[in-house]
Amino acid sequence: MKIQVLGPGCAKCNQMAEEVAQAANELGVDFELEKISDMNEIMKLGVMMTPGLVVDGAVKCVGKVPTKNEIKSFLQ
Repeated sequence: MKIQVLGPGCAKCNQMAEEVAQAANELGVDFELEKISDMNEIMKLGVMMTPGLVVDGAVKCVGKVPTKNEIKSFLQ
């Protein structure tokens, strides 16, 4: 599973990356986590607000840090 966290590297983006990694590990998901901070790349994905979360090419969350339960639902 490819998971991408979109954002410039702000506190919320870093928090999301940590929460996503924890949730994926708790679910036992085999994943690759990538942080994308290039705004041009972020906009190519159709995301205009950060942080953003993309799972296997599908945008799952934009503009907020989801709860761990929300993250888990995105990964299942």
